[in-house]
Amino acid sequence: MKGPGWTRVLRLLRKELRQIFRDPRMKRVIFVAPMIQLIVFGYAVNTDIRETPLFVVDHDLTRDSRELVDALTASGYFRVSGRSERPAALVRALDRGDAIVGLQIPPAYARSLGAGRGTAVQLLVDGTNSNTATVAQGNALRIIRQYTERRLERTGAAPAGVDLRIRAWFNPDLASRVYNVPAVMGVIVMLMALLLTALTVVRERELGTLEQLLVSPLSPAELILGKTLPVAIIAFVDLLLVTAVAILWFGIPFRGSALALGIAAIIYIVAGLSFGLLISTLARTQQEALMVMFLFFLPAIVLSGFMFPIFTMPTVFQWITLANPIRHFLEIVRPVFLKGAGVADLWSQYVALLLIAGAGLVVARWRFARRGFGA
Repeated sequence: MKGPGWTRVLRLLRKELRQIFRDPRMKRVIFVAPMIQLIVFGYAVNTDIRETPLFVVDHDLTRDSRELVDALTASGYFRVSGRSERPAALVRALDRGDAIVGLQIPPAYARSLGAGRGTAVQLLVDGTNSNTATVAQGNALRIIRQYTERRLERTGAAPAGVDLRIRAWFNPDLASRVYNVPAVMGVIVMLMALLLTALTVVRERELGTLEQLLVSPLSPAELILGKTLPVAIIAFVDLLLVTAVAILWFGIPFRGSALALGIAAIIYIVAGLSFGLLISTLARTQQEALMVMFLFFLPAIVLSGFMFPIFTMPTVFQWITLANPIRHFLEIVRPVFLKGAGVADLWSQYVALLLIAGAGLVVARWRFARRGFGA
């Protein structure tokens, strides 16, 4: 490959694109699969707990007690899975898993309400799955509070205590999909960048063509650029496709700046490419590359804030997450979508991504120049 450096890189870029798209099935894998993944994960990764099995023990059997149960079931968050007049039946239902929440209404429930006295109902929650139990408990308390407020307004009684009015900012319906889908976009783009970069480079080694590239006039920087540019283009197109699916299919609001998202995406993709190149220097076969990639990818998801809030992690893990590009991209994409954030609001995340991408490229280039992709 003779000529200026940019022409050599351009020729290698064309060669890589032809190699990637030589198999027609690759187009579906690269462009269709990410959209399908987003749709599947968008529906599956959902922390909204609905239709929670509710077991009712009603000792009062009055209109007021039925109204309380109806308020819980009318919301769609609960469904009555069983009824009984004996508390032991409620305990058995929780033990067997037939119910997650148990409601016990005392005998003098309606009479106490009619007399203006306070009354208590018992709510039992199966804590085996702490997340489900916490969400179900919160839903029940909120519905009961709203029911109590409506009843006070209807009867004209004066409510006692603090008048607490809650409004969720940025996500009024508290829909988990609005929060999760932008994060799934970041995970999918990182997966594609890692997978394509690591496998295309290692495939050259398995086919024996890597040695030909190593003795060509291409410098290490030109070779890395020619190998990563096609993947960067593909990853950016994938980001555009999954963004369109998020907005048009799921109806996720996009309140921020497209420029802010575009800049973040470019830096984030470069960071993913650098990690993919680094993985390719550690693996000799495509199977090894896949194993190393998932050894990095799965912990990166866990430590990104995608599933668990970072502030709940031990301090040492919170520090480790600072080196995770997925964490910083999620801290950009969520505010851009939901809060209307712009470039000026997210400069610290941009700097962090730049540092991670730069460090990854430096280490990958050093290992390549020294060891020739693990040679």
